[in-house]
Amino acid sequence: MKKINIKTIFLLCLSLVIISCESDFLERTPENDTIAVADLEETAIISPEILDATLNGAYTLLYDSNTGGIRGHNDFGHKVHDIYSDILSCDMALSKNTYNRFLTTAQNIITTDYTQTRGNYQIWRTNYKLIRACNLIITALGGNDAVITDDNRYTMGQVKALRGYAYFYLAQYYIPEYSDDSKVLPIYIDSEIADNQPQSTTKEVYDLIIDDLTTAASLLETFTRTQKFEMNADVAKSLLAYTYAARGKSGDNIQAKNLAEEVISSGYPLTTKDQVVGGFNDVSTPSWIWGVDIIPDFGLHLNSWWGQVDFYSYSYQYFGDTKSIDSELFNAISPNDIRKTQFLDDPAANDLPSGFLLAPYNKFYDPAREINGTTTITQSDYIFIRVDEMYLLSAEMSAREGMDTDARNRLKDVLMLRFDDAADYAYVDALSGSALQDEIYLQTRIEFWGEGKSYLAMKRNKATVSRAIGSNHLFLQGQSFKYNSDEMTFKIPQSEIQNNIFINEQN
Repeated sequence: MKKINIKTIFLLCLSLVIISCESDFLERTPENDTIAVADLEETAIISPEILDATLNGAYTLLYDSNTGGIRGHNDFGHKVHDIYSDILSCDMALSKNTYNRFLTTAQNIITTDYTQTRGNYQIWRTNYKLIRACNLIITALGGNDAVITDDNRYTMGQVKALRGYAYFYLAQYYIPEYSDDSKVLPIYIDSEIADNQPQSTTKEVYDLIIDDLTTAASLLETFTRTQKFEMNADVAKSLLAYTYAARGKSGDNIQAKNLAEEVISSGYPLTTKDQVVGGFNDVSTPSWIWGVDIIPDFGLHLNSWWGQVDFYSYSYQYFGDTKSIDSELFNAISPNDIRKTQFLDDPAANDLPSGFLLAPYNKFYDPAREINGTTTITQSDYIFIRVDEMYLLSAEMSAREGMDTDARNRLKDVLMLRFDDAADYAYVDALSGSALQDEIYLQTRIEFWGEGKSYLAMKRNKATVSRAIGSNHLFLQGQSFKYNSDEMTFKIPQSEIQNNIFINEQN
């Protein structure tokens, strides 16, 4: 038997499976550029490596350029979604606007106008494209209820984790808040069904997410990954913890807390004080649970998260689309907190223009730290999840359940690595009830600024966010937005409404 070249398989799968029809990415009928399920299944029997190559191709949707179909410097997978959501949550301020890459985001237009391709279409397309790739692999493995063998355990585990991830983020972005009977998202779980699907209930969507991630966590329990972009049991459990916390039904807080504690017990150390100002650019950082090692072959430059946020790179951040921490949030950080130094509060003292005030110059940066330096991203990686999130999520869930001692202890586990003197965070011992919940929410916003977690926390805490008058936001100063408002919820895109006969009105 002739040996199949794995690189060739990878390229074949990437071009045939991942690339979908530009005019209708949810078109269910076979296209010329789509490999048939039967072909993939038969080829997988001859060479199981093809499924692994197809899975690797699916992972690229998390970080590759043009995955959202808008073909610009705003289109690079998961991390641009983080920027959209951080700006919407008001914790990331567009403090200077020259090239308009995030103008409509800062004006809340991407969430209030369903014809917008940035945001609405882009996020929808990326995640359903990922779901389509996952369903193809699942079908080739025998379907959602396939008998699991040693040969397919880890492949099925990863692909169900990926599908759970995609539906989780769709649920956060497009559903205003959890309600059993509300209908927004169509569900696709079988690649052989050729028809568009109607909107499912929110309960059905969450049930699917929980089932996928629970199954994934079990299947991946003994999986040892070779690279951090692969999803292992800890990634699945982290996403499952977030899912229970977002749903918020009876018993969900305890489920989320227990899962967070399981991840913590896996042994990832917290991000150290030095690492907090270390650039967040190295996937080998021990506290990172999930991330991507960015290599030159990816060809990322301006079309990347670093090209949008790091002014040490050749970037929009440097040349005029500056993203900064919300000035009110910055003022809430204790002066003795190491995280205060992540942001540029005195540009003149650093020989930098005033336009960079409160930019994250000391949190996210290329290792070379040459201002307006690297053009191709070669040394800076992408972070998706770190273990610190599970500490603060466990604290949040404990506080919701009145388990104040547990909540305070987990919060202090993080704060003791952000201050030199225990007296600076001793105030936590006096907090309880809603005051403790508010403090955990605040510390979550501070700790994970720019990492795409503020929006999720806003939804969980049912918060109202504001852009204070006199703040460093260019737009909508003095306005406030409730977590479930139109401005905080993405809309089903125009193309989906036009192409799916079951969806004929805006959500």
